[in-house]
Amino acid sequence: MNTYKLLTPGPLTTTDTVKREMMVDRCTWDDDYKVVTQKIRRQLLELAHVSEDDYTAVLMQGSGTFGVESVLTSVVGDQDKVLICSNGAYGKRMTDICTHSRVPFVHYAQDYDKVPDAAHVAQLLAQDPSITHVAMVHSETTSGILNDIQSVGKVVRDAGKTFIVDAMSSFGGVDIPVADWGIDFLVSSANKCIQGVPGFSFILCRRDKLLASEGKARSLSLDLLDQWKGMEKDGKWRFTSPTHVVLAFSKALDELAQEGGIPARSRRYTENNRLLIEKMRAMGFATYIDGSHQGPIITTFFYPAGVSFRFEEFYRYIKERGYAIYPGKLTEMDTFRIGNIGEIYPEDIDKLTGIIAAFLKERKEQIA
Repeated sequence: MNTYKLLTPGPLTTTDTVKREMMVDRCTWDDDYKVVTQKIRRQLLELAHVSEDDYTAVLMQGSGTFGVESVLTSVVGDQDKVLICSNGAYGKRMTDICTHSRVPFVHYAQDYDKVPDAAHVAQLLAQDPSITHVAMVHSETTSGILNDIQSVGKVVRDAGKTFIVDAMSSFGGVDIPVADWGIDFLVSSANKCIQGVPGFSFILCRRDKLLASEGKARSLSLDLLDQWKGMEKDGKWRFTSPTHVVLAFSKALDELAQEGGIPARSRRYTENNRLLIEKMRAMGFATYIDGSHQGPIITTFFYPAGVSFRFEEFYRYIKERGYAIYPGKLTEMDTFRIGNIGEIYPEDIDKLTGIIAAFLKERKEQIA
């Protein structure tokens, strides 16, 4: 039996009440189940501060990457071109999607410890009028950096282009006024800050931009517009939906509201992150990202000086005592990552850092 908590960017630790929702089997054609789908779609729009007149929500089977691929391959046509702004593995993954699907793109690659610069995006758009779309990640969990999608969104809107945002690890944990920030398509996932379980992604779409994508889709199963048409009619998914996951997500949305909505959850995550960084620094662990761009979702730490260990033994020691952390995603340096989202509270951060302190003490004693 799993007796440890997940300190990862998702999947994450969920409540027992969310887990219990998955104990019931549902028929995908059942009207009661379709009502749940429509309820979820409405609640997502409310969290994004948008109206049903201007925006709509589409649920898509598969992980968050399926959602990102659905958008890129459905709304960027053969005569279009997307500017992909990356500063980590998940921005880079967008270029892989476009390469595989033959979606025309140009790549603006920023250093992993810096945010894509809105002024440079404006310059690139001015230099290349053939660019029709701009895509970037909000919370880049490769490093833990939180990108400035508000500034980039303004530039994109001023240029009359379409803005696509991967808000996988931020939506629900960071307040995002989607329309105000000029976001036309926002992608996130069931198993992130809303604290559901893996199984589907969701896309918040500007209705006019979605309708304008007619005939552009390169995939049958990931056709965003066709998926929307079915859901808009009666809440029916085109192909078999992850029924248990949908029920769990509906419950997770209700629990988010009970906690106090995104503002309350954001405060909890931010306090978790602040406490984590403070206690880790006190033990000699420096952060990869400086304070101005460090996001509240996950933090990348350097190995401390003077202590030699392999990540595998570090991970195992912590897991045996109740928590799972993440390996580093930066190949050129020794790092590891600790997430603080999900059903995680300051007392968990206290326990974790106590375990790490004990690990360091044992290693230093062994060296001595």
